[in-house]
Amino acid sequence: MHARFAVMMDCEEQPKAEIAVYIHVPFCRARCAYCDFNTTVGLEAYIPAYVGAVCAEVEAAGRRWGRMSVESIYLGGGTPSLLPLERLAALLTCLRTAFDVHPQAEITLEANPGTVTCSSLAGARQLGVNRLSLGVQSAQANELAALGRIHTWADVVEARHWAREAGFENVGIDLIFGLPGQRVAAWRDTLQAALSLRPDHLSLYSLSVEEGTPLAQRIASGELPAPDDDTAADMLELAERLLAGQGFFHYEISNWAALPRSTQRVGRWWPARPAHGAASEDVSPFVSRHNLTYWRNEPWLGFGAGAHSWMGGRRWANVSHPQAYIEAQARRQAPVAECEEIGRRLEIGETMMMGLRLAEGVSDVRFRARFGVGLDEAFGETLARLAGLRLLTWDGCAVRLTARGRLLGNQVFAEFL
Repeated sequence: MHARFAVMMDCEEQPKAEIAVYIHVPFCRARCAYCDFNTTVGLEAYIPAYVGAVCAEVEAAGRRWGRMSVESIYLGGGTPSLLPLERLAALLTCLRTAFDVHPQAEITLEANPGTVTCSSLAGARQLGVNRLSLGVQSAQANELAALGRIHTWADVVEARHWAREAGFENVGIDLIFGLPGQRVAAWRDTLQAALSLRPDHLSLYSLSVEEGTPLAQRIASGELPAPDDDTAADMLELAERLLAGQGFFHYEISNWAALPRSTQRVGRWWPARPAHGAASEDVSPFVSRHNLTYWRNEPWLGFGAGAHSWMGGRRWANVSHPQAYIEAQARRQAPVAECEEIGRRLEIGETMMMGLRLAEGVSDVRFRARFGVGLDEAFGETLARLAGLRLLTWDGCAVRLTARGRLLGNQVFAEFL
């Protein structure tokens, strides 16, 4: 297992054997028009058996890996907010039994605003869930309908109110931009509506039209126009300006975290004079600590149908259908569908690719501690060339994307794979 490193302000780092845990909840009441995630509709009757199967997988992992320290748990989907409270309690109990879940662990629940109530959010908070991620996507009724969402903007406002009443101090909102026919003015209205709710975190994703989805079919038939890349770029630029002015830290290409009120603004991407070794969580307490694990290419265990894991030089994925997953667990068989060995060269390349998505970039101290060589030794020529093209900066402590590099991120990432 690869060590996780806590970034210290003086650039010295201390290894910690900690992991993140992801639980996949594939059940939905309706399938969104753009979604190609591993989700199912109409199978909510399987939830009790499914939770039992997930708990069996968690227990087996605990026996295999030992009582590892867990610093974050993320329940994603699908629609995890469809879980009855007793099933959510069962999942969290089995995780705390199998692993050493840190008392201050970040525990995130993804929620559709149309599937929560005041009592369900209060119950989740009492169970230890301390971060809520609301799948809002838009504040415009016509856009929500085109996306196939089951909630209204009024549901969003109500869910946010209930979340605060329940004691959630970390509430995030997810939005999608670059929709077919979407105008920049409508996107501005959605951003301003979201900001009026005073979220602690914002995830803004450019629409990806996935083959086989209803949205892709409507575009292919000519019923809807294809998304316009130039307009989407204008929307991203608008978001960067607006959120910087509203006190948000743009810590990852698609993610912003609110700054503490006592913190001075950090600029559009990263502090002009960051402390050596400074990390995202040093700037804002509202960054997604769980997702930082992915972007830093550190180990995690995933449980449930279609969940992925990365541990001990291997990456594996579970069978995707919940019924097949339940049946495998009933037969006491590992539910793994595929497994891949990750060699050192690929691990290094993926660490660069994922780490460059972060404003903090890739730390030379962290990289050297993990791989035994520094960034200059591993990629000196490449770093110099990309810096010359104004795609990244390299100051001897960390390599980071420039504004130009963020726009051409895929081209930059390819240089390290």
